[in-house]
Amino acid sequence: MNAGTFLAGLAVMGSAFAVTPAYAAADEIVIGFAIAQSGPQIPYDADGARMAQLWMEETNAAGGLMGKKLRAVFADTKSDRTEGAKAGQAVLRDGAAVVVVTCDYDFGSPAALQAQRAGVISVSICAGDPKMGPLGVGNLSFSASNVAQAEGAALAQWSLTEKKFTTGYVLLDESIEYDKSLCAGYEWLFPLKGGKIVGKDTFKNADPTIASQITRLSTAMKTEKVEAIMLCSYSPGGPSAIRQLRAAGINLPIMTGVGLDGTFWFGAVPNLSEYYVAVQASIFGDPRPSVEAVKAKFKAKYGVEPINQHAYPIYAWFQLWAKAVAKTKATEGKTVVAEMETYKNEATALGPRSFSKDLHIQATAPLVINQITDGKGKATVIIDAPEVPREVLYRLKK
Repeated sequence: MNAGTFLAGLAVMGSAFAVTPAYAAADEIVIGFAIAQSGPQIPYDADGARMAQLWMEETNAAGGLMGKKLRAVFADTKSDRTEGAKAGQAVLRDGAAVVVVTCDYDFGSPAALQAQRAGVISVSICAGDPKMGPLGVGNLSFSASNVAQAEGAALAQWSLTEKKFTTGYVLLDESIEYDKSLCAGYEWLFPLKGGKIVGKDTFKNADPTIASQITRLSTAMKTEKVEAIMLCSYSPGGPSAIRQLRAAGINLPIMTGVGLDGTFWFGAVPNLSEYYVAVQASIFGDPRPSVEAVKAKFKAKYGVEPINQHAYPIYAWFQLWAKAVAKTKATEGKTVVAEMETYKNEATALGPRSFSKDLHIQATAPLVINQITDGKGKATVIIDAPEVPREVLYRLKK
């Protein structure tokens, strides 16, 4: 799907929910979506919101939850943190029992904090920073995703064992916590397993050029024999950086996490190759039948397949939330959370999931390595992300 078609579809989705009536009736459970319906965060939120609505539709078709129908209400964060807080307040006024927030800690936490203050559970579509939880937003906050450190660590392990890369260069976009956590996982495990990080540089997502960083990387390539780049970023700055690297003739393998998964930006880097992404679910034909079954249902409902992996984690999270609601016969935040915190390797469409009192995000998870060659993707191997120690999870060591 091209970007114009994608954004047009989102505009329709947003207008469709603008007339949703306020407040929850006695025979319904309201799910509030305080997400981006405009601005640059749309590609990260849109398909996750659609996937959640697919799950809601399936649940309602099976009789609902506790005999009640699920209903969605929406508020647009406009990809802005201040507007995010307002959007969180708006869906809470509409009676939300769960607030679904943007696919990032920095952009999603303002709405999640509003839910926390109201005693309502929140869940980020795919935030990768563990502060989206008890030790950050609060005890009623979750992320449907895994920690970004696990992605970085998995790439470090895979690059050494599968690709035999022994030297790496880190290029960190310092704009958001996800990027810092992703690189932290790589920087922790790569040297621990025998690799050598021969250089590190930083940039900001909004930087119009990374010419200085490219000059320093080129020097390191000559003096340190760099074999691969670990890039920690997201769109639009990440694709811009990749385009500039390739335009400068730097064709080294680039490794990255879910912030740069998906095809929606491929037009910026024609015929992209030597590009590897660690994801929870591959849009290029996931090896697991359960994931492909979810994708097929998504396509049947919306006529298109998800544009990135961010669609999938929320489906698995809602499976677990519904199980807890059914068990406790309640939607009240603390009651449901207490039940979910007992879950150890609970089955979902994406594989086993666990929570604890301190961690409401997956510290370990099966990850697929996507490989892009000539602008076309394929899923390669599934690897188990190594367990990340607490000091790396919360970046306690400098």
